[in-house]
Amino acid sequence: MNKRTSGVLLHITSLPGKYGIGDFGPEAYRFADFLSKAKQSYWQILPLNPPHSRVGISPYNCLSAFAGNTSLISPELLCESGYIKKSDIANSSGFSENVLDYKKAESFRVEIFNKLFKSDKLKKESKAFEKFCMDNKNWLDDYALFLSLSKHYKTADWSKWPKPIRDRKSAALKKAKELVKTDYEKEKILQYIFFKQWFALKKYCNKLGIGIIGDMPIYVAYQSPDVWANPEIFKLDRTKRPAFKSGVPPDFFSKTGQLWGNPVYNWRVLKEKNYHWWIERTKQNLKLYDIFRIDHFRGFAKFWQIPGKDKNAIRGKWTKGPGENFFKVLYKHFPSAQIIAEDLGLITPDVKELLKKLDLPGMKVLHFAFSDTSGKNTYQPHNYIENCIVYTGTHDNNTTMGWFKNDLSSKQKNVLFTYLGHKVSGKDVSWEMIRMAMNSVAKTTIIPMQDLLCLGSEARMNHPAKIRGNWKWRLKQSQINNKLANQLAKITELYGRT
Repeated sequence: MNKRTSGVLLHITSLPGKYGIGDFGPEAYRFADFLSKAKQSYWQILPLNPPHSRVGISPYNCLSAFAGNTSLISPELLCESGYIKKSDIANSSGFSENVLDYKKAESFRVEIFNKLFKSDKLKKESKAFEKFCMDNKNWLDDYALFLSLSKHYKTADWSKWPKPIRDRKSAALKKAKELVKTDYEKEKILQYIFFKQWFALKKYCNKLGIGIIGDMPIYVAYQSPDVWANPEIFKLDRTKRPAFKSGVPPDFFSKTGQLWGNPVYNWRVLKEKNYHWWIERTKQNLKLYDIFRIDHFRGFAKFWQIPGKDKNAIRGKWTKGPGENFFKVLYKHFPSAQIIAEDLGLITPDVKELLKKLDLPGMKVLHFAFSDTSGKNTYQPHNYIENCIVYTGTHDNNTTMGWFKNDLSSKQKNVLFTYLGHKVSGKDVSWEMIRMAMNSVAKTTIIPMQDLLCLGSEARMNHPAKIRGNWKWRLKQSQINNKLANQLAKITELYGRT
C-alpha cells in the first residue's frame, strides 16, 4: 500500500442476484469489471466467515474463524460447473432482489446442496477434494464435526453436550464421528466448494489489478469449533463456560457499555504456545485476502474484560493485551503481511504507541471530522499522515447522505461548510466528501458503494446500537453502470490514485 490508491467497500452479500443474497456468481465478476473500468485498486469486503445464526447474520460474530459462509456459494456457478442442473435453480421468483433474505436464501441452498452431494462431477474431483481436506486439516475436521454434532444434539452450546465429547476424549470423538459421518462429509464438501469459488473470483480480481481487502474480527463466538477445540487459549471456567466476556466500557453512547459476549483470550497461554492458533488464523486470512483489517485493534494493547455472568459491561476492567510481542512473532512468520489496524473509538496513548512501533496504517473516517473548529480533530484531512486509510464512512456508519440529513447538528454542518469553503445540500454532500477523501494525503482511500450512489439512511449496512434489521442492504443491478464507473475513474485519475 505504498502508492496512492483507492477502492470501494461493498460486502459480497450486498451484490445483486436472483437467490436472496449476494454471492460469488456472475454479479461478483461484473462488479470486479466495474471496479476495473473505474480504475480502482481495491475491493474491500467484510468477513467471509459463517455468521452465528443464534445472534442474527452479523459477519462479525462468526461460527468459525477459518471456515467460509456457504450461503455465498453461487447456485449459477454450481450449474455452470456441472454439479447441478439448470432446472434445480429455475425457481427464483420468491426472492427479493432489493433486500437480503438470509433464512430464505439459506433454505434454498440447502435444497440444491442436497443435489450437489449426489453429483457425478463431485466424484470425479475426489483427488482435489482429498487434497483440500489434507491442506486444511488443522481446522476443517473440527469444524465439520462441530456442525454435525450441533445438528445431532440440536444445540451449538457444546458445554451441554455429553461430557466426554465436551471434553474431547479421543474415544468419544471417534464414536461421534461415525455417528454423524454423513453430515460430517457434507460439511467438508461445502467448504471445498466455497473456497474453490472464492479463489476463482479472487484470481479474476487480481488479474484485473484489483486487490482484495478483507476483515478479521478480533474475537470468535463461544459456540464455535474454535473454542470447543482450543479451550485452553480462552478464559473459561471449570465447566468450560466463559469466565470473562468481551465488550467495551460505558461511554457517551451507552451508560451500561457494550457486552459483546465473546470469550476473551488467555494471552499467557497463547504466548506459551508461540501464538500457534493466531498464526494459523493469520495464514488463513492471508490466503483469503491480499490485505486484511484487524477489527478492534485496541484489544491487542488492552481489552475490556467483563465477568462471565454479568448482563452488562459496567463491571468490566481493562486488561493488558499481548502488545508488540504478538506482532513480532506474527511478522517472523509472515514478514510481508499487509495489515490495516481498525483504530476507531477510544484510542489511548498505549494503542497509538503500538501502532507507531508496528508502523501499521490506521483508519480515518470523515464522518468524525466536524465536531469542532479547533483544527486539532485527527479525522480532519489536514491532520492526516500518509500511512493511513481514509473512508467517508464505514459499514458501521450511516451513509454520507443519511449522516448529513439525520445525524449532523446545525453547528456541525457549519463546521463542514467552513471546511469545504462553501455550503452543500444533501444531494451533493456524498461526492463532496468523496472528493475530500481522494484529495487527502492518505495513501489509500476507500469509499462505500452507498456513497458513490448518493444513497440515504435506507441503505445503511449496520447500526451497532441495534440487534435487528442490519446487514440487509443490496445493490441493484442497474446501479452498476458505465456512467458511474467513468465518474469514479475521472476523480481517481485527477487525484493521482490510478
